[in-house]
Amino acid sequence: MNTNYLQTPVTYLKGVGPNRSEILHSELGIVTYQDLINLFPNRYIDKTRYYKINELQRGNADVQLIGKIIHLKTVEQKKGSRLVATFIDATGEMELVWFRGQKWIRENIKLNTPYVIFGRTNWFSGKFSMPHPEMELLSEHEKGIKVSLQPIYPSTEKLSTRGITNRVISKLVQQLFIETKGEFKETLSPTILEELRLISKTEAMFNIHFPKDLKLLSRAQFRLKFEELFYIQLQLISKKLIRKQKIKGYPFENVGKLFNRFYKDHLPFELTAAQKKVIKEIRADLGSKAQMNRLLQGDVGSGKTVVALMTILIALDNGYQACLMAPTEILANQHFKGIKELLGDIGVSVALLTGSVKRAERKLIHEQLEDGSLHLLIGTHAVLEDKVKFKNLGLAIIDEQHRFGVAQRSKLWHKNEVPPHILVMTATPIPRTLAMSLYGDLDISVIDELPPGRKAVKTVHRYDKNRLKVFQFLRDEIKKGRQIYIVYPLIQESEALDYKDLMDGYESIARDFPLPDYQISIVHGKMKPQDKEYEMERFVKGETHIMVATTVIEVGVNIPNASVMIIESAERFGLSQLHQLRGRVGRGAEQSYCILMSSHKLTAEAKTRLETMTSTNDGFEIAEVDLKLRGPGDLMGTQQSGILNLKIADIVKDNDILKTARYYAIKVLNEDPGLQKEDNKQIRYAYAQLMKHKNIWNYIS
Repeated sequence: MNTNYLQTPVTYLKGVGPNRSEILHSELGIVTYQDLINLFPNRYIDKTRYYKINELQRGNADVQLIGKIIHLKTVEQKKGSRLVATFIDATGEMELVWFRGQKWIRENIKLNTPYVIFGRTNWFSGKFSMPHPEMELLSEHEKGIKVSLQPIYPSTEKLSTRGITNRVISKLVQQLFIETKGEFKETLSPTILEELRLISKTEAMFNIHFPKDLKLLSRAQFRLKFEELFYIQLQLISKKLIRKQKIKGYPFENVGKLFNRFYKDHLPFELTAAQKKVIKEIRADLGSKAQMNRLLQGDVGSGKTVVALMTILIALDNGYQACLMAPTEILANQHFKGIKELLGDIGVSVALLTGSVKRAERKLIHEQLEDGSLHLLIGTHAVLEDKVKFKNLGLAIIDEQHRFGVAQRSKLWHKNEVPPHILVMTATPIPRTLAMSLYGDLDISVIDELPPGRKAVKTVHRYDKNRLKVFQFLRDEIKKGRQIYIVYPLIQESEALDYKDLMDGYESIARDFPLPDYQISIVHGKMKPQDKEYEMERFVKGETHIMVATTVIEVGVNIPNASVMIIESAERFGLSQLHQLRGRVGRGAEQSYCILMSSHKLTAEAKTRLETMTSTNDGFEIAEVDLKLRGPGDLMGTQQSGILNLKIADIVKDNDILKTARYYAIKVLNEDPGLQKEDNKQIRYAYAQLMKHKNIWNYIS
């Protein structure tokens, strides 16, 4: 079948027309035949059985019956009205009820004519009723495609109100199968089909919409999930291979004076085995003639900054400039101070460029970048401005990658004629399944051990009723000379409530930890930047014992003497946020603690989050649980989630299929990089269509 035929606007499909086409577009994003055929069912209901009215049981089950409507009436209610029909079969009677779309139902219903109805029953006033049933004339029902498993399609309230029920969508899909003669172009090679024992594309498409039985449904789902994930992996791996072959990078052949001097005289501690391994991987990339594009993952405190700095020194030793970009001013400032301190008098010029930098200072930075006298620029998004021009940028490092979109990454590429080497870093551990899907085009390095001497943070969960014991523990820690963080949640929707929570908390802490014995700092989003800075500074210097704050301290504060983190209303935080907050303590050699405070009222999900936090410090394990709880879209934020707009696969549940798909994508491209072999002609055609449309399911039907 000609795939262009599937690009026909859905308006032209029998049974759609302009009005339905408009609502299908606005509610489900369906524009073409292709979009409709790729609207896959959410679930399936067994429709092999037709019930009699006298067989119905109380219990809100989905049932199917055959009978006639003998009477219609409108019943007035406090608000509006409802339409009630008397439905009968040979064994009894029940009511059908509509609260919406009554005019259309009244005009179209045929009295005393056999119907097949389907829906969920209610028991009300001694009688069964069925609100908003799906209805079909028995004569039409008998003509339709016979399926034992009824597909249930995604829907919205607006679709139901406008009469586009599940039955209607199913009918439209049937019509589409009639028009296309139910034949679909194969998109996988004979080898893959044979090795994985996959059913054909045509068979899979039919059985996903009209499954003959559970076994065929399962095979159709596997085939289509594999296909979706295979083409995502093919795209990512192909992109990576092309980049390595075609996009030349600067070869950094020397590991010179700066690197060696820093390593011998300025490195404050022995590198961990994981850091050494990652530096080797980076050096191999930089020494090759291809452009480096590497993702560096490492938990909070694992020593990513030192690895980044040593990579920067390799760039400088080879006569190139480098830049490091962070998502917030606090983090950019911390990198600037930390790197300046580590470099000491080594002879590297470093500047900080953020939104707060004055115009005169900016002008000087711009000039020094262009004449090459400035070696390293650290900054926020300000680095991406067109005015910022480098003499010869050889390396760009992006911290907290998930806060930046792909467009921002590519802006850095264009800061030089030959794209600079790119190193993206994240302290938010990314589960392997997500990394394979989102960053499959990057090489990935992981720092999976903490520096020696670091003790794992002890995490406990305490209820509000234990508060007095917790406060006594804080007094004991302060006596030992330690400092404490107390963090309150910040939820944008209720800023006033957050502020009240914080101020109430501050007042109760001030009562329990009175002056002059205890000094307390407070930091929150409503403060002026200079006041915030002043309070932070007092805490850094050890002048205050307790820092009461909202989540502004989530990133960018490094205070080795702070050994206790109290997180109030911990049930209101997400897992990755709890993990990031916990990473603020445990930075010194002393034993550190994280105490999660919560009320007794906990949802099942909140319990899982708190139990996960108390049972492990492993960021990757935590990220896996977070992925299961929240799904990939939420986990990666809006910048990234669009990449994984999956129609049928689920990267959490279909992890094994994803691995198989990646294995076959790598195998195909290794054996036949140009997809020129006869065996791969279907893949070549489908892949060319994909590159045209940029959307997996816009082409592979």
